[in-house]
Amino acid sequence: MTNREIAEQCLRDEAQAILSLIPQLDDEFDKAVNLILACHGKVILTGVGKSGHIAAKIAATLSSTGTPAFYVSPLDLYHGDLGVITRSDVVVAISNSGMTDELLRFIPFLMEEQIPLIGITSNPESLLARNATCHINVSIRREACPLGLAPTSSTTATLAMGDALACVLIDRRQFKERDFARFHPGGSLGKRLLTRARDVMRSDELPVIGADMPMQEVVIHVSQGRLGLCVIVEEGAIVGIITDGDVRRAMQKLKERFFETLVHEVMTREPKCVTPNVKISEIQRILQDNKIHAVLVVDDNHRLLGIVDNFSCVL
Repeated sequence: MTNREIAEQCLRDEAQAILSLIPQLDDEFDKAVNLILACHGKVILTGVGKSGHIAAKIAATLSSTGTPAFYVSPLDLYHGDLGVITRSDVVVAISNSGMTDELLRFIPFLMEEQIPLIGITSNPESLLARNATCHINVSIRREACPLGLAPTSSTTATLAMGDALACVLIDRRQFKERDFARFHPGGSLGKRLLTRARDVMRSDELPVIGADMPMQEVVIHVSQGRLGLCVIVEEGAIVGIITDGDVRRAMQKLKERFFETLVHEVMTREPKCVTPNVKISEIQRILQDNKIHAVLVVDDNHRLLGIVDNFSCVL
């Protein structure tokens, strides 16, 4: 087989492994969701080897989507870290075989403390599955590894099941974009949802002109303003806006009369305006819905404070 054929077969096998999980969703999955929703403490994930890596990723996904969670190594649990687990918590133990000794050894502690245990394994008859409060089955037909040995399809399936849990919890908790942004303030989504008009608006040397300016002069001001527009202001009040698109359309329509026309005859009289506290995410929606490239930022008296354009919204 060629390199691409081997890679294609691997991807097909792993995709099939994920699809095969769908019929395995049952009441135990619902029970796991309800245990996590009822949890007043933390969701503690644990696993050994590759399962440990998957557990750590699932914990990170849960934490970033409204379910406080973290990963603990089973080895650390035997050297003092059992104290991090309280009766308010839920433990999620991941093991492909369900017979991992390091996981089985602390099950009696969880049972004695009446701490709920969610087992995620490929073996419903395993000791972990049988002693868990509920068990999520992630069994697959075979590994994608050509030798059928390396954890490939099995880890992919487990990771996908963790994402499925997270997606259900996002929906049940009514977790929104603004909530996600609070946990990701450094990301582009966080910046869009937390940044406001006042943070990015252009407020110096604004392209402001009067309502009686001839269009031949307007063309120069629009070009010099470097925003592709001019704001028409009379006695401190905004009366309209004209963009480079308005100028082109006016030239086509008016032809030889264009240069004699005054800007108030061409301008848009009700430009889109926002207050300084409006979020960039909302401004992006306004720009997209109205097919425009800029909004005006105004104060409570509808006086011009600044301009936010498409480029300002790129964070």
